[in-house]
Amino acid sequence: MTSNTADGETTAVKAKLHGRAFYESIGSPKFVLAPMVDQSEFAWRMLTRSFLTPAENSKVLAYTPMFHARLFEETPKYRETHFEATQPSAPTDSEQPPQTVPFLDGNPAFDRPLFVQFCANDAEHLLGAATQVAPYCDAVDLNLGCPQGIARKGHYGAFLQENQELIYKLINTLHEKLPVPVTAKIRILETKEATLAYAKNVLAAGASIITVHGRRREQKGHLTGVADWEYLRYLRENLPKETVIFANGNILQHDDLERCLEATGADAVMSAEGNLSDPAIFAQIPAPGQEGREYWRGRDGKGGYRIDAVFRRYMDIIHKHVLQHEPPTRRPLFVIGDDEAWITEGKEKDAEQEEEGPARKKRRKDGGGKSEKCVSPNLIAMRPHLFHLLRHFISVHTDIRDALARCHAGDVPAIEDVLEMVERRVAEGLVEYERTGGKSIEEPPPEREAGVAEGKSGDKVDDLESSVATVRKCKRPWWVAQPIIRPLPKEALANGSISLSKKEKKKREQAAKAAAEVSAEGAAKRGGDVGEVLPKTDSVDGVEEPNLDGKRLADELVCG
Repeated sequence: MTSNTADGETTAVKAKLHGRAFYESIGSPKFVLAPMVDQSEFAWRMLTRSFLTPAENSKVLAYTPMFHARLFEETPKYRETHFEATQPSAPTDSEQPPQTVPFLDGNPAFDRPLFVQFCANDAEHLLGAATQVAPYCDAVDLNLGCPQGIARKGHYGAFLQENQELIYKLINTLHEKLPVPVTAKIRILETKEATLAYAKNVLAAGASIITVHGRRREQKGHLTGVADWEYLRYLRENLPKETVIFANGNILQHDDLERCLEATGADAVMSAEGNLSDPAIFAQIPAPGQEGREYWRGRDGKGGYRIDAVFRRYMDIIHKHVLQHEPPTRRPLFVIGDDEAWITEGKEKDAEQEEEGPARKKRRKDGGGKSEKCVSPNLIAMRPHLFHLLRHFISVHTDIRDALARCHAGDVPAIEDVLEMVERRVAEGLVEYERTGGKSIEEPPPEREAGVAEGKSGDKVDDLESSVATVRKCKRPWWVAQPIIRPLPKEALANGSISLSKKEKKKREQAAKAAAEVSAEGAAKRGGDVGEVLPKTDSVDGVEEPNLDGKRLADELVCG
């Protein structure tokens, strides 16, 4: 493809590819880091890619966090604090205008392939925002999957799915006018047939790739449940062969990646929360004897990347790329056989930091210890990432949880102190594990609930009512990165995490009363006893989630 410049010279312009041709041009990535609000920012993408070899990296695609199209188009401050694609170059001539060079987001040297995701309900705003990021990404994605209340209020994400005409317009506008391809991410609808019609509309509008999250819009928080891979297989079998499909949902561990690809027939598999718990989820598991210092394998053969190793890698990326200076010099990660003296010496330092905590908090209350507001998306995301990564660790070491909570956004030195504490606790855990022959982490097995299905090895076969087998399968020592298993809806209802709404309670009471009357009449006719009648319901309709304090650390992620 060619074009003419103002002086009549002919220049080459890269042709805009579509569909499978486009997918193949970016290396046919097999694994995808999902778009997550404020959580799939540059530093986390780099951390995920850091566990892969150069050859494996070509098979990984990453998305930015979801951006608000109108705000991105209209507000320079919003753009500057969410997308850092360029920075001023070092001046070489005072008479020349300042130049820009690639910085973080979309840098062709280390942050590609990259898709930028927007939520929108206006085609012109979407085009305006997308045009500004097009030079720094491989495609622009439309979020049609966000199920959160803010998406309902703003009328975007999954709350556009009733307006297929608007969805077509949004995608088609980018397809016709944007210099890079457009893709879209959707959730399944009530039936396979309705979902197929939805997918066909998205593709007809011009989407080069469609990502399908195998959950419905109401499946979020405690109602998340299990994604339905059968819907994705149905789409694979009923859409044109050349359609590129990404599968999303139920990815907890590395083994789930291939299992999902096989079950759905998708071209690639996307991970969201599984990646946040273990950013090495896409990496090949080291062979026995090849673990090195970062990967731990237990006596039972199960293992994973150590959280101190992941934490350290993350901090080094923050120093090198975000702060643009060399990371601090660090001692090698501890393994059994190393000198243990530093562990004992460090305990006194940890105790001092714990004692200083309330005083620091009081100084902030009194107005002391204030600093400039942090605006870097990579620094702002650090604490939420670490709380997620260290979830199992800090349930045991609550003092480190408190130390992390005291760190304010962007306080890298304070977070470095937390890293040092984490490294020592992991070392202590490893020493104790060896000393006790592995008994230090033994726990009584969870009671099996009725109806839990098992495979030959005792691992989980997808079960819609109990998470017990999944917890058992994924469980690792607290020093290993591992997934957070949500209770399934029926479990959440039973343990009080969610409750029925007044409307649903009344509906069930009326159903029970009516059923009891029918049974009573039948029993009277038969001369028998009236048996206990339970209202029949397998639906999550009418279930209320508890109100959450906005100051609490949320477990949920705004990810379509």
